Amino acid sequence: MVLLWVLGVALVVAGVVGCVVSPLPGPPLILLGLVFVAWAEHFEKVGWPMLVVIGLLAAAAIAIDVLAALLGARQFRASKLALAGAALGGIVGLFFGLPGILLGPFVGAVAGEWIARRDLKQAGKVGMGTWLGMVAGAAAKLALAAAMLGLFAFAYAL
Repeated sequence: MVLLWVLGVALVVAGVVGCVVSPLPGPPLILLGLVFVAWAEHFEKVGWPMLVVIGLLAAAAIAIDVLAALLGARQFRASKLALAGAALGGIVGLFFGLPGILLGPFVGAVAGEWIARRDLKQAGKVGMGTWLGMVAGAAAKLALAAAMLGLFAFAYAL
């Protein structure tokens, strides 16, 4: 049972880090960690109904994270090439650590918009919208992660 506790806590910590550092799937790691902790207690303190609610919050966090950058870009009338560039920039950025994670989607969106419209001002707006959407998505993901942990702690304490 100690191994389940240790693994669960490690996954929760990795998940919280993942909420800030995009390549790690934060909310699913938190959920998995919480399931391990509940399992270590034979699901007596936190049962499956609460874990399902926490799982729904994790799914919402993933959906918000994906949609936020797209909505940010769309707010500034991004072209399809800008959206594709943001996605590609995000993937390429993973190989360059935190600076790449933060700048990759911005650079990709700007490049895509520049190719599509040849308007540097519009490309900059789309890049900024994409980046602001990512920041908003990360904030929402962190808030939902905090709710997941709070619900678990509340159920565990009862």
